[in-house]
Amino acid sequence: MSLDHPTGHAVRVHAKAAHIDALAPTIEDLAPPVPGPGQALVRVAAAGVNPSDVKAALGLMPQAVWPRSPGRDFAGTVVSGPTEWIGKAVWGSGGDLGITRDGSHAAWLLLPVAALREKPARLGFDEAGSVGVPFVTAFEGFRRSGQPQRGQVVAVMGANGKVGQAAVQLAAQAGAQVIAVQRQGGPYGSFAAGTVDVIDARSEDVAARIRELSGGRGADLVYNTVGSPYFAAANAAMAKGATQIFIATVERPVPFDIFTFYRGMHSFVGIDSLALDCMAAAERLDAMRAGFDAGTLQPFPVKASAVHALPDALAAYRSVLGGASDRTVLRP
Repeated sequence: MSLDHPTGHAVRVHAKAAHIDALAPTIEDLAPPVPGPGQALVRVAAAGVNPSDVKAALGLMPQAVWPRSPGRDFAGTVVSGPTEWIGKAVWGSGGDLGITRDGSHAAWLLLPVAALREKPARLGFDEAGSVGVPFVTAFEGFRRSGQPQRGQVVAVMGANGKVGQAAVQLAAQAGAQVIAVQRQGGPYGSFAAGTVDVIDARSEDVAARIRELSGGRGADLVYNTVGSPYFAAANAAMAKGATQIFIATVERPVPFDIFTFYRGMHSFVGIDSLALDCMAAAERLDAMRAGFDAGTLQPFPVKASAVHALPDALAAYRSVLGGASDRTVLRP
């Protein structure tokens, strides 16, 4: 099929950089690629910027290949491929996108047809384009450890981060008792479809407070989005037969009490979302779609100040690497 679409732009990273000040992405013209068999071409409308997008460009993801366009999350419109997909608004993510193949920080994104999923109608492009990595990661952690159940206690360490917020939403939607551990007090500041108890890690004994809030039982699931800083407290807060989920850490070695581990019948689950390609990520989004359709799951708010054009990609990358609390989006 011939394409009658204008040339767009793409962010290109030609080699890894030693630090953010050495990162020099270029903005290059990009003609629309022609899909091959089993492929489709998406005109990208919005693409979230994740910490992993920037860390890959800094050489912290050994899987990354060069040169490439970064970007794991996207929302846009199918412009070429199977007839039944033409003109449909789609969303997605993937651990391969922007890592081992060109990603979404570009006008065009070439995808396997098997990775296409229609965007929920109630989500705008900016919102849908920034759901992917945090929600897919949070969901995969729960999928691998047994989904939260009504009546269970779920503690989320680092609940103010984006994966933490997604984990809180998923646990609250399931009807679990949710405890958000964060380095600030006050009520939980993000969306959840149920009540969320908050623990201020700066001023409270995290493990003791989790046991108090759970009536002495402890947490059935601990989603530890931070790793080593909460490792000891999380272990001390785990109920009999509980599972702790890890997606990141600050320090690699941690003190590990084997006796407490086996006597508690505990489990540890490690999650690497880079292992989920765009087709696997699409399956995880499928499993969450009903929640987004019903409103029991909500996308992250996207402020106008956090939306950037492609020429401002470096500024967006700096903001995300600096720990920006707002969800950052590129509009190709």
